[in-house]
Formats: sequence, C-alpha cells, structure tokens
Amino acid sequence: MNYNKEIRMEARKLLTRRWFFKECGVGLGSLALASLLEESLFAQSQSAIRNPQSAIANPLAPKQPHFKPKAKRVIYLFMAGGPSQFETFDYKPSLAKYNGKPVPQEFVKDLNYAFIRPDAGLYASELKFARHGRSGTWVSEALPYTAKIVDEIAVVRSAQTDAINHAPAQIFMNTGSTQYGRPSVGAWVTYGLGSESQDLPAFVVMSSAGGLSGGSSNFGCGFLPTIYQGVAFRKSGDPILSLSNPRGVTPEMQRKSLDALKALNEHHLEATGDPEIATRINSFEMAYRMQTSAPELTDISKESKETLEMYGVAPGRASFAMNCLLARRLVERGVRFVQLFHEAWDHHSEVAKGVRDQSRQTDQAAAALIQDLKQRGLLEDTIVVWGGEFGRTPMVESNVDAGRSLGRDHHNKAFSMWLAGGGVKSGVTYGETDEFGFNVASDPAHVHDLHATILHLLGFDHTELTYRFQGRDFRLTDVHGSVIEKLLA
Repeated sequence: MNYNKEIRMEARKLLTRRWFFKECGVGLGSLALASLLEESLFAQSQSAIRNPQSAIANPLAPKQPHFKPKAKRVIYLFMAGGPSQFETFDYKPSLAKYNGKPVPQEFVKDLNYAFIRPDAGLYASELKFARHGRSGTWVSEALPYTAKIVDEIAVVRSAQTDAINHAPAQIFMNTGSTQYGRPSVGAWVTYGLGSESQDLPAFVVMSSAGGLSGGSSNFGCGFLPTIYQGVAFRKSGDPILSLSNPRGVTPEMQRKSLDALKALNEHHLEATGDPEIATRINSFEMAYRMQTSAPELTDISKESKETLEMYGVAPGRASFAMNCLLARRLVERGVRFVQLFHEAWDHHSEVAKGVRDQSRQTDQAAAALIQDLKQRGLLEDTIVVWGGEFGRTPMVESNVDAGRSLGRDHHNKAFSMWLAGGGVKSGVTYGETDEFGFNVASDPAHVHDLHATILHLLGFDHTELTYRFQGRDFRLTDVHGSVIEKLLA
C-alpha cells in the first residue's frame, strides 16, 4: 500500500474550499504556501489514512505500528559523558599484561585524539571483574547491583559511533545524525505511536547531573511538529513551571479562558489544516490536565518503604534514583518515552574513581528499575536502554599541565551499553572487542543498528517510518542501519 500517496489525497481534502479561494486570491506566493502546507500534512502517520481529521486534531492519539510490536514504550537511561567500558563491562586481562606499553602501531595509525597521543601507554583497569548470573556475564566491582540483574539484560560490547566529541556524539546517539535539527529517538517514537496518556506528555525528560553538551537537541523534535519534542521536568518543585494558577484566577475562570482560546484555534485549524495549531490546542489542554496529574505523579508517599529502599530514594531530594522511580510511575500512566540524562561520566582523570562515584549514584536505581518493572509485569513490553555517547580509550590520559592522571580519552570505535525488556533477549553478551578493547572484533552494533532494533521491537520497519521535509523523506536511521537479530528474544 502506498501510504504517502493516500495521506496526500486525504490532506488535500483538509484544505477547505473557503481557504483555497481566500489564499489563491492573493497570488502565487499563497499557492506556494499551500504546497508547503500540503507537504507537511501528507507526512502524517498511517492513522491519518483511516481518520485524517482526528489524527491532525489530536496528533498524540494512539497509533498502530507497521506490525505487531514486542514493546509499547521506552525508558532510556542516558549516561552522558562516555562511561568507560574498561571499568564497567569489557574485561580485558591483556591490558594488565601490557600495562604501560604503547598500543601496537597497526591499531593507531593515522589516528588523532583530543587529549592524548595515539602511542600513549596502555592502562589496565584498577577495578576487579567477575562473572555473574547464570549467563556468566563479566561486570566490574563498580556495578554490584547491575551484577545481580545480568540475566535480565543484554550487554552490548561492540557499540560504535561516528562522532568522537561530546556534542556531536550525543546528538548522533539521540537523533542518528551529527547535525543539529534532526528529530530525537523519543520524537520519532511518539510520532509513530502517539501516546496512551491523556494527562501527561508523551515524551518526558529528566536530568540528574550536569548540563548536556548537545543541549536540548538531544530530546528535540527537529522538523517534526513540536508536539513530539521531549518535555523536560524540573528537578524540584512543580515538574513544569506555571502549573499552579496565579492568585485570583479560579479554575472556572481558567476553564472559560481555555475554552475560548480552543474555539479560536479550532476555527483556524479548520481553515488552514496547519498541524502546528493542533499542537497548540493539545499543549494548552495538556497543561490544564497536568495541574492535577503532575502533583499526583510526583507524590511518592504511597510507594512502599521496600520500594523506596530498593531504588535508594531519599524523599524530597532530587536524584537519579528519584528519576528512575518517576520513570516507572510515568510508564505506568501511559507515557510513551522517558529519557533520564545523567551527564557525569567524562573521566579524563582518575577514571576508576570517577566510575565508582557515578556508579554509586546510578547503579542501584538502574537495577531496581529493571526489578520493579518486572515484578509489575511492565518489563515484558518496556524497552530499557543504558549507555552513553561513546566509550574511552584503552590508553591512559595523563597531563601534568591540565592536572590529569590515570584517565581515559574519548573513543568511538568500540564501547559498551545494555538493553533489557520489550523483546530483548536476556542474559546474553553481544559482540566482542580485540584483546586491547580498541576495535570491534565481532558483531558490530552501530548507532543506526541500535536505532533500527529499538524501532523493530516497537513494531516499525525503520526504513518506512519517515517524514517528508525539504523535498525528501527522512527517517531516524537515514539511509543506514540493520536490525540486530541476535538481540531479539
């Protein structure tokens, strides 16, 4: 079936006769505008074929993917900064054997690094590794809680990316492009699936550490309608500013004002069919409903003592642990995509200490999230992803002038991540690196492949989930990517 052709035909019907004659009366410029508008409209999802008017009026209405999905939602634990695979999941006893010796030239020929020489000495991890679970997965001592759930996750030790600096690498991992202006993974997912929540945003973002090098583009909508961008929740107080009415404004007054504004917007939507007006209507109504739903979401007083202790949550204190608990509460309430950013993994100095410090803040809660989702029956249709934008070098970074020692530089050729739930095969390790952890030795997992796999689990052919912009169809994986079949349950 030619979905684009049928959507274009339906979009034409939305351009009312009154609007056509009004606009055509002022010249060719208006015809060009009509053409651009039609192009935007025809890029709606498949549900627009069946009911185009309702799909545009409610762009977050639940939609059906291309085929029966294994997963319905995603929680992405983004460890920004680049966690070192050598201190987490990629055990390399050869580094101990060659500790302090330079990397063989065949590995580093024609390479340049930002902060170290390519011939810097190899650096064996100071952290101990052991096998865990029935799967015998190697995990470092810095991650004792993750070690207990290895039979529930798939560790990927062969991740690869195209970028080696933080901002472009974060953008690439989250949008599939090193260029700003592309839609994020969460935006693509909500564009394709809509939302099951009527009272909360479809795509929620929370942060627990420093600012992101890639900024808000990591969770932006790019050229998709703005309704699909991530909504950032604040670390304390109301999740979103201005949820509470100003003094003197009663709920009745607010409702009357919103009804009047909605009527004007709906009139304009009927006349033009502009999907951004549907975004505006939805945003005002969502904000109104969130005045009730957001306080209920963040009220964890009814969570059991055992649950709070499992996550390591201290009530009233913002933390990664609190965000993990809120992530579970969000997906319980129908939110489609939740992304937690924890940017504190950029360890150019004292990498072992840095990984220990950040693991103390994140390890318990990440493992608790998997356990909590499983015991509530949510893990089977929720994908959980853990990882950063790249990894670290097997060579040491030491710079007296910069005050750095025993660190690791950025490395994009091979790094580690993990996935769980939602149709992901559990208790497996995918991919291997060479004896020094410098290059992928088997089963590479490029960013585009990871994106294709996530979309596949959500029921999408990644080559068919597209949006027409500036004359061509774009997709999350652009013109690359293959589903990693070995990661599928």
